[in-house]
Amino acid sequence: MEDINYNGNKPILQLKSVSVAYTPDKKAVNEVSADVFPNTITAIMGPSGCGKSTLLRAINRMHDLYPSVKTTGEILLKGKNVLQMNPMEVRRMAGMVFQQPNPFPTMSIYDNVLAGYSLNGIRLNRQEKDRIVEQSLVSVALWDEVKDVMTKRGSFLSGGQQQRLCIARTLALKPELLLMDEPTSALDPISTNKIEELLLDLKSKYTILIVTHNMSQAARISDNSMFMYLGNLIEYGNTRHMFTKPRNKKTEEYLTGVFG
Repeated sequence: MEDINYNGNKPILQLKSVSVAYTPDKKAVNEVSADVFPNTITAIMGPSGCGKSTLLRAINRMHDLYPSVKTTGEILLKGKNVLQMNPMEVRRMAGMVFQQPNPFPTMSIYDNVLAGYSLNGIRLNRQEKDRIVEQSLVSVALWDEVKDVMTKRGSFLSGGQQQRLCIARTLALKPELLLMDEPTSALDPISTNKIEELLLDLKSKYTILIVTHNMSQAARISDNSMFMYLGNLIEYGNTRHMFTKPRNKKTEEYLTGVFG
């Protein structure tokens, strides 16, 4: 792991022997350990069913919704073990953006941005709300496109705009970490390009983990990459190095299209 991009910083996220099991005898993620550094984009790659999304969802405690799913090991976010924290606090610190844009369909664009505050019972005055909404929408390059239609429903927007709205909703809570589960797979190429440009801009303020099936996307935007196979972390390193000189035979086979 000596070629990881870390810019001399301490890791913001540490995965220590993290396993996730859907049944007692079947681990979807098996003893994964890795350090993730601030202000980087880390791509998590691998074939379908390899544990990518399962690992991502473990980080912000999504598996708590299913009592039969067991997560073990340590997931340290800024030194705190998220498995021992209040799940709502974890989800504020580690915001999740999903594959399909999912603005709340009955809420206005304005209220969608503030949904995290409403769900957490946090009261804000109108001036605070206006400031958070504008800042969040500016940060995803959506403000100029929607500032005159703020009372319209989020579902009024195009798919790419909806996804940027969902990112703004996550950023409104000032997270430490952005977790993105194939956020462009349902979008057209132009919208995908806008989201990729947005992520490259956001990494100056945030740390981003992105699950992607798109190896070209990983090559374009990520600093570091994890390659997972059958629940195991096979290789983790600098993206450019991994794509040009993978250390593991299985990584090379995946990147050259032998399987996937």
